[in-house]
Amino acid sequence: PFNISKDSLFINVGERTNVTGSARFARLIKEDNFEAALEIAQQQVDNGAQIIDVNMDEGMLDSKAAMIKFLNLVASEPSISKVPIMIDSSKWEIIEAGLKCLQGKSIVNSISLKAGEEEFKEQAKMCLKYGASVIVMAFDEKGQAESLIRKKEICERSYNILVNDVGFPPQDIILDPNVFAVATGIEEHNTYGIDFIECCRFIKDNLPGALIS
Repeated sequence: PFNISKDSLFINVGERTNVTGSARFARLIKEDNFEAALEIAQQQVDNGAQIIDVNMDEGMLDSKAAMIKFLNLVASEPSISKVPIMIDSSKWEIIEAGLKCLQGKSIVNSISLKAGEEEFKEQAKMCLKYGASVIVMAFDEKGQAESLIRKKEICERSYNILVNDVGFPPQDIILDPNVFAVATGIEEHNTYGIDFIECCRFIKDNLPGALIS
């Protein structure tokens, strides 16, 4: 588990080293200006980020090569690599390439039951092998969980598979019950906020050790 104070209730994740979260970072990576991009990571740590999220998923990039190059640079900077790195990608090959670059405990963002149990287990086993924590999306073969019932169902199923079948440490599981837009004015969205909060309560009451994104 991360060396986080037992009294801490909230962990900040810096998302500026994410090509989909920062236009400046994306431009620097496309221009192959990795030194300047590294300064963004440093600024996030200096400003209080306790985890750095790195995402290179962009159609105009060789995302795998960019992930490897950037993480190797991060690893050479003690003032940045002192915080855990969250490897963020929709492509498993990029996540695995990132895991091979990092020492210590990292976080994989993310895995889910979207493609079924077998792929989910295989990816979880690889994360376990590399010593990484995992963010687990509330997503299964039927799609993304919107209702409270579905959120509970997928979170509980994912947790049980990870703990009982894979042998994953519960404290290294970070469940994401899906935050959707609130106050949209659309009637069927009216319970989105409370459903998320109630699912968080369910996780804390019923899935011991699991954290929440």
